[in-house]
Amino acid sequence: MRLNNRLLRLVRVVWVDLALTVGLGLAAGLLAVLQAWFVSQVIGSVFLDREGLAEVFNQIILITAIIGGRSVLSWFMEFYGSAAARKIKHDLRTRLYAHIQRLGPAYAREERTGELVGAAVEGVEALDAYFAHYLPQIFLAVLIPIGMLVIIFPVDLFTGIVFLLTAPLIPFFMILIGGHSEKLIQEQWLKLSRMSAYFFDVIQGLKTLKLLGRSREQTSQIEKVSDDYRRTTMGVLKVSFLSSLSLEMLSTLSTAIVAVEIGLRLLYGGMEFEPALFLLILAPEFYYPLRTLGTRFHAAMAGTEAAERIFAILKAEPESSTGILEAYPSDTLSVSPSLKLQNAPNQFPAFNAAQKAISFEHVSYHYPDGRRGMEDASFCIEPGERTAMVGESGAGKSTAVQLLLRFIEPGQGSIRIGQEELCTIPPVAWRMQIAWISQNPYLFSGTISENIRTGKPGAAEQEMIRAAKTSLLHEFVLSLPDGYETRIGERGLRLSGGQRRMLALARAIIRDVPILILDEPTAHLDIETEARFDAALENLQSGRTVLVIAHRLNTVRSANKILVFSGGKVVESGPHDELVKRDGEYKRLVYA
Repeated sequence: MRLNNRLLRLVRVVWVDLALTVGLGLAAGLLAVLQAWFVSQVIGSVFLDREGLAEVFNQIILITAIIGGRSVLSWFMEFYGSAAARKIKHDLRTRLYAHIQRLGPAYAREERTGELVGAAVEGVEALDAYFAHYLPQIFLAVLIPIGMLVIIFPVDLFTGIVFLLTAPLIPFFMILIGGHSEKLIQEQWLKLSRMSAYFFDVIQGLKTLKLLGRSREQTSQIEKVSDDYRRTTMGVLKVSFLSSLSLEMLSTLSTAIVAVEIGLRLLYGGMEFEPALFLLILAPEFYYPLRTLGTRFHAAMAGTEAAERIFAILKAEPESSTGILEAYPSDTLSVSPSLKLQNAPNQFPAFNAAQKAISFEHVSYHYPDGRRGMEDASFCIEPGERTAMVGESGAGKSTAVQLLLRFIEPGQGSIRIGQEELCTIPPVAWRMQIAWISQNPYLFSGTISENIRTGKPGAAEQEMIRAAKTSLLHEFVLSLPDGYETRIGERGLRLSGGQRRMLALARAIIRDVPILILDEPTAHLDIETEARFDAALENLQSGRTVLVIAHRLNTVRSANKILVFSGGKVVESGPHDELVKRDGEYKRLVYA
C-alpha cells in the first residue's frame, strides 16, 4: 500500500473532489450499516414476532430508499473521483508538454519520440485508476471499518474483536503479493514503452524500409515484440487474478469465522437473534472496502510505474541558465496549427534585435557524449547583412545555430546581441525576433493556410497571401483545386521539396522579424527551384539579418560575409571574391 509522494502532491489542485469522493463513500458505508440494521429488524419481526406485511411495510420502504440512496451515492462517488482524475491528468499533460517545450530540441533528440508520446498519452492515462479509485479507496478502507467497529463494539464486544483481528489479514496479503507483481508491472511498462518507440520508428521510416525491401522483416519483428509484451501482460494478469482470488478467499474465510462464532453463541443462548443477524449481515460490508482496495491495488500500480517515467522527464533540467519557463513556444516550427497558440504573453519584457550585431566571444561547447561542437570560437554577424557559414560536416556550423537559438547554452564564453548578453534575454522574447527554416522544415498535417499561419496565429488572409507572394508560393497555391485550404499531408508529403521550402519561407516571412536563419535552404533542390528560392530570399532580405548555413557555391557567393568553420572555430571570414584568392580553407572547399 505504498503511496507515491510526488503523485500525492498533485492532489492539491483537486482536494475538494477527492474529499467529496471519500465523504460520499463514508455516507454509503453508513447507509450499509442502517440497511443491515433495518433488515435484521424486519426479519426478526416477521419470523419471531409473527408480524405481517402491514406492520413492516414502512421499514421495507425505508430499506428500499436506503438501497436507492447507496446507488446514488456510488454514482456521485464515481463522478467526483473521475473528475479529480481527469483534472489531474489534464494538469499533468499540460505540465509535461510545457516542460518538454522548455527542455527543447537538445533533450528531445536524445530521446525516442515513441517513448515520449507513450509517457504523455498511455502513461498519464494509466494514472486514472490511481486517482479515481485507488487513492479514495485507501481512506475508505481505513475509515469505514473503523466507523463500523465503533458501532459493532457496543453491540457485541467479542464479535468486534474478531473483526479487529481478521481485518489486517487482507491488506497484509495484498502487500505481500503486490511486492512480486510490482516487478512484473515495471517490466510490463518498460516493454510497452520500447514497443511504442519501436512501432513509431517503423511507421516514420516505412518509406525507407520499402525502398530497402526490409518492410516484411519488420512485420515479424513487431509481431515478436508484441508477443513479448503480451506474455508479460498475461503474467501481470495472472498475479492480479491470483491476488484477487486470495483476497476473496480471505474475506470469505473471515466472514465464515464471524458466522460460525455468532452461530455457536446464538445456538447456546449466548446472543440474541436480532443483534446476531445484524452483525452477520454487516460482516460482508465490513470486509468489502478492504477487498475493493486489494482489487484496485494492482491497477493503481501500473499508474505509479508510468509516473516514474513522467517524473523523470519533469525532473530533467534544460541547459538554459535563465530558468524561465517557456509556456508559449515561439519558434516557427514547433507548434501544431491545431493548438492555435498566440504570441508570447506580456509578462516577458520586450526586446528588439533589429540593427544589432550578433557577437560570439570565445565560445566553447561540448555535447553530453563528449563530442566537440565549438572550441574558443569568436566571430561577428553584422546587422542587415547576409552572412553564410561554410565548412565540413562537424565543423561547428549547426552548433553555432543551436547556441544562437538557445536550444543549448555555451560551456564557456558569451554571445552578445548588441551590448546585451544573450543569456540575460528571456528565451521567449529572443525567439520572437527570429524566424528559422531548418534543413528539413516540419510541415503539419493541415492545410496550406494553417501551416503558413503557424508563424503568426490569427494573421489576416491578406497578410497570409502577401507572405505567399513574397516567397513565390502564391501562383502554385492558386493552381490547386482548394487553394489555400488544400491539405498537404503529414510533413507536407503531397508537396515537392521546393514547394515545402517555399511554404516554410512563407511561414517565416509572415512573422516579419529582424533575424532570419536558414539551414541548408537549397539542399536537394534543382537549379531552377534553387534560383526561385534565392529570388524569394532576396525579396525578404531587405533590412534583415540573414544567417545561412550552406554548401552550394551559388548560395554562398551572394553573401556579404562568409564565415569558414573548421575544428569548431572560425578560421577565415570575408566575401567570396576575397576568400577565394587566399590559399586557405575556403579555397580548398570551393575546389573540392
